[in-house]
Amino acid sequence: MALKEEFRKSGEWLFRWRSYLPLLLIALFLLTLASLRHPYGSPSAGSGWEKFCLAVSFLGLGIRFFTGGYVPEGTSGRNTKGQVAQVLNTTGAYSLVRHPLYLGNFLIWLGISLFLGVWWFSLIIILILWLYYERIMFAEEEFLQEKFGAAFTEWAEQTPAFIPKFGHWVKPALPFSFKTAIRKEYSGFFAMMVVFTLLKIAGEFFSRGRLELDLQWTISFGGSVIIYLGVRYLKKRTTWLQVAGR
Repeated sequence: MALKEEFRKSGEWLFRWRSYLPLLLIALFLLTLASLRHPYGSPSAGSGWEKFCLAVSFLGLGIRFFTGGYVPEGTSGRNTKGQVAQVLNTTGAYSLVRHPLYLGNFLIWLGISLFLGVWWFSLIIILILWLYYERIMFAEEEFLQEKFGAAFTEWAEQTPAFIPKFGHWVKPALPFSFKTAIRKEYSGFFAMMVVFTLLKIAGEFFSRGRLELDLQWTISFGGSVIIYLGVRYLKKRTTWLQVAGR
């Protein structure tokens, strides 16, 4: 099998399972935690570092939120059966970078990996994610090239794949939909908070030998649970989050 075909085949497989495979990284997190004396060196250093890591991950979530609020129906979804694209997105976040959602995912996981305060562990996670998303992006672009031809080629020549090129903003035809962005990203927000909270609890256990969660973290996690359940109810039981053409 030619290398190009192998890249595409593996990328398509990773695409189908992209929502679940990163969860395997949790095992690496736990193994690293078990080898640490204290995740951040000292409790006082930990508080500031936690906030920084959360900020990195929320930046990634914000990129996903911003991207999802502009795109039309049938694009930038969470489909897992195969590539789907009714139109080629070239405006909004897609005028700055070709894969804004994966950039957002990368930052989310970067913040989570930094949470342990171990530079070599973060480097390993970065390399794994880079190889992981590189294959998926390759498969996606092969699909888009076949479907949209010259339009894709022209857009790809002007727009970087992963590092945004600011100053090339193209205003989307559709206005930003806050409801659509919430509907698309509420589950990702909750999953992110769950992972951070579990790592916090595990860190306390491995470093101090007790299961403990301070008041600030308890309130933050409790708030995320309320938000998740509230949005899920609105999505499943009402039409409030439904927007025509999104």
